[in-house]
Amino acid sequence: MLPLGIEVIERGWLSSNNILLCDGDEATLIDSGYVSHAAQTVELVRTALGGRRLARLINTHSHSDHIGGNAAVKEAFGCRIGVPEGMAPAIENWDEEALLLSVADQQGAPFGLDHTLAVGERLMMGGLEWQALPAPGHDMDALVFHSADARVLISGDALWRDGFGILFAEVIGSGGGLEAAQATLEAIARLPVDRVIPGHGAPFVEVDEALAAAFARLRYFQQDGARMARNAIRACLTFMLLEQRRVPLDTLPAYLEAVPLYREANRRFLGLSADALAGWLVGELVRAGVARREADFLCAT
Repeated sequence: MLPLGIEVIERGWLSSNNILLCDGDEATLIDSGYVSHAAQTVELVRTALGGRRLARLINTHSHSDHIGGNAAVKEAFGCRIGVPEGMAPAIENWDEEALLLSVADQQGAPFGLDHTLAVGERLMMGGLEWQALPAPGHDMDALVFHSADARVLISGDALWRDGFGILFAEVIGSGGGLEAAQATLEAIARLPVDRVIPGHGAPFVEVDEALAAAFARLRYFQQDGARMARNAIRACLTFMLLEQRRVPLDTLPAYLEAVPLYREANRRFLGLSADALAGWLVGELVRAGVARREADFLCAT
C-alpha cells in the first residue's frame, strides 16, 4: 500500500506510468507517457486530479515513453516542467539524436522547460520529502526520487520488478552503461526502501528479489554483449509494433538497416545480414507471444 497522497496511473509498455503526488489543492506529476497516448494521458490525469491544480510535471529521464505527453499536459493544465539537469540541453535544443528519437525511430513533441533538477536536490511531493538521486545506466542523466521517511523509491527505468531498461549507451557505442547500471543498482541497494514505484509495471514491495533479478540480468549482459544487443533489438521493435500495430514483413530488413539503433547493435555485437536479423527477430517475437504473422505482416498481439 502506498502512502496517502500518491496515486499511480499504471500504463502499458508504450507509455510509462504516471505518478501523481498530491499536496492539498495542488499536485505534481512524474512522467507523462508516449506522444501518441498524450490525449489519453491528459484525461487520466484530469480524472486523478479530482479538481486539484497540477502545479508541476517532472521527468525521471529523457526517453520518449516518459516525456511524450509533456507538451499536451502543459497545454492542458498550465503546469511548470522540470527535468534532470543533464538532459536540459537536449530538450532546449530539441536534439532528436541525443533524445534517442531519431536513433530508435520514435516520436516526441517539443515542450517548454521551466526548471531543472540537480542531483541531491530535495523537494516536497505528496506530503513527503524526496531526494533526487543519480541513476545512470538506462539513461545516463536519469534521476530517481527517494523518500527516506516513507521508505519509497520512484525508480523510473533504473529498477523494475524483473529488471531494468535497455542500456542504450552500450548498444549504440558511447559506452559506460554497464558500469553505470552496476553503480546505480548498488546505490539503490544501500537505500532504506520498502516499496518501489517503477516506470513500468505495478508498484512492488519485493525489493530484495527485484534487486537480485536486476543484478543477475546485469551479469548476464556483462558475460556476453550480444545478449544485451538482442534484448535491445527485441524491446525496441516490440515498442515500434505497439505504436504502429503492424509492419510489412518484406520491409523489415531495410528498416532494421536504416534505423541507427538496430544497425549499430547488429554491427557491434551480432554481425548478421539484414535478412538474417529480420528472420531471427520475427521468430523471437512470435515465440514470445508479443507478435504474430498475418499474411504478409508482422502484427502486435
